[in-house]
Amino acid sequence: MADRTSAGKAFQDYYPDDMSHCFGCGKLNGKGHRIKSYWDGDETVAVFTPEPYHTAIPGYVYGGLIASLIDCHGTGTAAAAAYRAEGREMSSEPPLRYVTASLHVDYLRPTPMGVPLEVRGRVEEISGRKVVVSETLSAGGEVCAKGRVVAVRMPQGMLSGKADNRSADNK
Repeated sequence: MADRTSAGKAFQDYYPDDMSHCFGCGKLNGKGHRIKSYWDGDETVAVFTPEPYHTAIPGYVYGGLIASLIDCHGTGTAAAAAYRAEGREMSSEPPLRYVTASLHVDYLRPTPMGVPLEVRGRVEEISGRKVVVSETLSAGGEVCAKGRVVAVRMPQGMLSGKADNRSADNK
């Protein structure tokens, strides 16, 4: 994979520790997928090999895993694209983190077990706090799913760990 970020680090490796617990991409979540996303020219790429427990039916990958990979690769791509758009290194402060506003997945064919899955993303739009990423998930060179993630920049309150979790009715 060409054009990786500096020092060959994945996008997710730049996330601050307090933002590295996601089940899909958190480097500090020992039970999670810990996906790693990189630039490959104008696209981004992540490769993930499913474990036997990611089974839907024998021989095929569970659709929730596919959605999770598309989701987390999309938000990672959004962050990397925002840094690029601002002409910043991913190690620069303040950190740019994105959360999912919308996730759409189309399952095109059954996804086989036993082969690495490749997720590729392409930035469709960057506007204000929003980044839209289109993605494909392939197994053995065959596109098995397509997805679209609308990601929004995480509010400062979430970044500092001080998110207000009260519902509007309780304020």
